[in-house]
Amino acid sequence: MSVEPEPSTSTATSAAQEATAVTAGEDGTAPTAALTFVGTATTVLELGSFTVLTDPNFLHKGQRAYLGKGLWSRRLTDPALEIDQLPRLDAVVLSHLHGDHFDRVARRGLDRRPPVLTTPEAARRLGSWGFDTRALSDWQQHVLGDGGESLTVTAVPGIHARGVMGAMLPPVMGSVIEHRVGDEVQHRVYVSGDTLTGDHLDAVRRRFPDIDTAVVHLGGTRVLFHTVTMDADQGVDFLGRIRPRQTVPVHHSDYGVFRSPLSAFLAKAGDAGHSGIRVVRPGERAELRPTPRS
Repeated sequence: MSVEPEPSTSTATSAAQEATAVTAGEDGTAPTAALTFVGTATTVLELGSFTVLTDPNFLHKGQRAYLGKGLWSRRLTDPALEIDQLPRLDAVVLSHLHGDHFDRVARRGLDRRPPVLTTPEAARRLGSWGFDTRALSDWQQHVLGDGGESLTVTAVPGIHARGVMGAMLPPVMGSVIEHRVGDEVQHRVYVSGDTLTGDHLDAVRRRFPDIDTAVVHLGGTRVLFHTVTMDADQGVDFLGRIRPRQTVPVHHSDYGVFRSPLSAFLAKAGDAGHSGIRVVRPGERAELRPTPRS
């Protein structure tokens, strides 16, 4: 039995905390939009004055991530940041409750005060662990901030697997995160979550036709001979359906169950004529410069 510590009061040491611009300056510069890649599907998103952590996975190389039903996978890498190096968080966005997305290190070490926006199933479990959770079903929203500056997180459909395997795995959600200053959208980010491609993505495109940045979970994860996250071909299909202005691939190199390498996705996306793909290395902070909307 583990003993839960008091909520963390860590201070930020990374470059992620340094950008605090909220409104456009006199020189016309846009509010901050940046992503720091920690590893697996874990990122730190800075959108204006808001900071959001996605899918916190802080296990180290050699440790097991438990996936339920007796399944597990061993991590092949170390996270680029530790929990005590994170900036102050306004929210955590969690695709689903699997050990490579929310692990025992996160359970012990994360501050329990920022709301965790996740599926109803994951919210119930995390709530029992003392986290402040917000359960979101498809198309439900949670808003941070106020009319001056706000962040709206919308849960969108995801399919982790189909058939018998779909019944074995937990429900998943994608998230569309919109940063607004006043009534104007400054940047719109779609975090795919662990989903396969399919018609449900067309529904996302209809509701959100202008995605500035797509953070795409890849890897072609194979569990019991079933593919349960997008491989290279499915990732290219995702791009064709969603048509983001830029794409940041994640969830592709950290576990042995990832069978489709990033290089395959990059090659096939290039062959299909997709541009704007940003490869962010672990520990790197990349500015997400929005493309002007027509």
